Amino acid sequence: MVDASQVMVGTEAGAAPASRERRRLPAWRERLREPGFLAAVPIGLLLVAGFLGPLVLVIVFAFMPAGSFSILQVPTLANFADILASSYYLSFLSSLFLAAVTVAILLVVCYPLAVAMVRVFGKQGSLLTLLITAPLFVADNLRLTGWMLFLVKGGVVSGSLQSAFGVELDSMLYTTGATLFGLVYIYLPFMLFPMVLGVAMVPPQTREAAFDLGANRFQIMREVDIPLAMPGILIGGLMCFILTAGALTEAKVLGGTAVVTIAQDIQKEFTFAQNWPRGSALSVLMILLAGGLSVALLKRIDLDGIFGRR
Repeated sequence: MVDASQVMVGTEAGAAPASRERRRLPAWRERLREPGFLAAVPIGLLLVAGFLGPLVLVIVFAFMPAGSFSILQVPTLANFADILASSYYLSFLSSLFLAAVTVAILLVVCYPLAVAMVRVFGKQGSLLTLLITAPLFVADNLRLTGWMLFLVKGGVVSGSLQSAFGVELDSMLYTTGATLFGLVYIYLPFMLFPMVLGVAMVPPQTREAAFDLGANRFQIMREVDIPLAMPGILIGGLMCFILTAGALTEAKVLGGTAVVTIAQDIQKEFTFAQNWPRGSALSVLMILLAGGLSVALLKRIDLDGIFGRR
């Protein structure tokens, strides 16, 4: 004869794992039950539609026949073949060259400034941050138009030198140098602030330990500061490279016809040439280039460590 208490104990022992299994839901189902997720669904759908909708439309148009304005056509690869057979590679190379040089200049300029903001200025660093971010509240084309008055022949720079010292300078406008200056000026904050985040991740105790072991300042910068700050440096460099490779305003305002970038060719195909499929194909190639570079670099960045998740 089986004792009733033993039956009850056995039943409870069997029911306990079952109840635990019912409570142990997958992580994605747990997130669905969170109130914040439900509240974020409407704006999330709006953002997805606003981002993915135009992107999908551009990708579809890239495979449409040249000159067509409808996506109800037979897909073709003719646009990509025409691009590879033409001289568009020159504008691609020009954009990549300007982006690489801009990132190199920003690395040299922003790293000392980031170190100063983190270790020297201290509480006053917020004032410096405000001064750096203040120009972002003014449109890029307005700021670049102001620089035109400085660089044009007879403008502020050349006009002042001629009136004061009799030195006559040619126009510095519509040159590669002027375009590089505009790119560095516009995208400096996009390199600086991720770099500040990276420099702030370097523990002071690690630097002090290196000093105690006899390392000099150059060795500490090479072996401690830069490697530990590399996530912020890579994020800033990646962001600036992608933004400058697709920059349009700087090349048009300060470069004129002397500098032709891929963004200008894309705009020309969508506007003057009225060839949306070719413009879309150029855009897809640029997206693939930027996306491949982003994936390659993000694999080397510890995002969990940056955001404090581990």
